[in-house]
Amino acid sequence: MSTTLYNKIPLGRNALLDSRRMQAALALGVLAGAGLVWVAVRAFREAPAR
Repeated sequence: MSTTLYNKIPLGRNALLDSRRMQAALALGVLAGAGLVWVAVRAFREAPAR
């Protein structure tokens, strides 16, 4: 059986990101980060000027 270059190139597949649990954790992390940025922006925007 011969090995070809095609079989040796992973073509961007990543076993870590293929799992549903990791995709869900990544999505939750992105949403949590966006929420923290939103809260920080609101806090600085509404801070009373001294």
